[in-house]
Amino acid sequence: MKKFLLIAACLPLLCLPPALAAQDGGIDSLRQTGKAFSSVARKVSPGVVFIHVEGRSAAAANGTADWPFHDDLLRRFFGDDFPGLARPAPKKPRRAIGQGSGFVFSARGDTAYILTNSHVVENAERIRVKLHDDREYDATLQGTDPRSDVAVLRVEARGMRPLKWGDSARLEVGEWVVAMGNPFGLSHTLTTGVVSAKGRTSLGINDYEDFIQTDAAINPGNSGGPLLNLDGEVVGMNTAIFSRSGGHMGVGFAIPSNLARTIAEQLLASGRVVRGYIGLTVQPLSMEIAEALQLTQTRGALVNEVQAGSPAEQAGLLAGDVLTHFDGTPLVDGGQYRNRAAMAKPGSRVTLGLIRDGKPQQIAVQVRLLDEDALQRAEAAAALGIAVRGLTPEEARRVRVAKAVVVTGVAPRSVAALAGIAPGTLILEVNRRPVGSPDEFAAALVESGDAGSVLLRIADNGRSRQVTLRWR
Repeated sequence: MKKFLLIAACLPLLCLPPALAAQDGGIDSLRQTGKAFSSVARKVSPGVVFIHVEGRSAAAANGTADWPFHDDLLRRFFGDDFPGLARPAPKKPRRAIGQGSGFVFSARGDTAYILTNSHVVENAERIRVKLHDDREYDATLQGTDPRSDVAVLRVEARGMRPLKWGDSARLEVGEWVVAMGNPFGLSHTLTTGVVSAKGRTSLGINDYEDFIQTDAAINPGNSGGPLLNLDGEVVGMNTAIFSRSGGHMGVGFAIPSNLARTIAEQLLASGRVVRGYIGLTVQPLSMEIAEALQLTQTRGALVNEVQAGSPAEQAGLLAGDVLTHFDGTPLVDGGQYRNRAAMAKPGSRVTLGLIRDGKPQQIAVQVRLLDEDALQRAEAAAALGIAVRGLTPEEARRVRVAKAVVVTGVAPRSVAALAGIAPGTLILEVNRRPVGSPDEFAAALVESGDAGSVLLRIADNGRSRQVTLRWR
């Protein structure tokens, strides 16, 4: 009888309800996940830094830089109309104070190198970095690449611990990731989420885009901080958010580590980035265009222009070709093509897979060095919507002008068209600087590019006048 009673007393322990047993298992799983996040925090915190920037900028002039939580992430998506960003312009320029995040990616002796966003340190006169143990150091700018929004800082300090790079190509949608940074000045804040998507392009954030999208909370001040996997490896650099409120709404973007690392290594080695040039301009392959070309899918990019004298022209590419692969890797859209062309090594040969007249083809192209200065000049003229040429000696004698360029084309609804500039208009000066050739005109525009406006002295109908063109 005693044995029966003993067995009966034990039965409740052996017969727990299945739901309760599952609950205990779920709690244990959550504990393990929490320990994984804590492990990442302990591992990477020494390599994550707070960045404090001082300098004179346009933001200081319009009264926005003194906002304690100032960060360009908001302005990138909302402009100055977002509530709380705009301030009455002070009478005198004030010292701008900005902030962001960064992380140590290389250390050589007493010198450490920090990766951050280019927009975090833009127009900086002084850069200070603060470590997790409250040590502070002055930093100098080693190099910056605004087109990819990557910058490298140099700090003379001992004991700085570089973070380990991860392979962003191995990331999978749904995978856990951890964001570290200093949102709103709150040092070494950790947030968690998942990879929401990969290969986001054409967002209008950077010139070269291949973003990781994540729902890990990213807020103003997180710019430049690392996005990490559960092994504590850097798989991205937090760069931008999409938000209607200015804060986290579950849509953040990070530059993939493979791209950031490539740019960082070039900036570390030479202070500049070398890009490849093929000479194609492309556009998205819409469903309507795909149907007109008798294609069954919209993956890839449509070639809309082959630049004269370019490697693409020499290789035989044509407008209307549909690019499908780059060196054997499928292309999702034009943004992916542009990124891969830019990262191709000058002098190398790449193979473009394409569809022409409904038939797949492969064409090998010799990559050339991209002339960044020429590209910048072309972009400056495109921002105004103007094409120009120099005056012939006969034209100069006829109009009695020693130095000028003549407008040959104006884009519809461009800032130039809205200002009344038309083909045949003479441009005599750019910001009071005489111009006599397309190169001089473009170079003068580049010099005024950061201001977003330019003063032109033009002549038409026998009269000269001053006009101001604004493109921002």
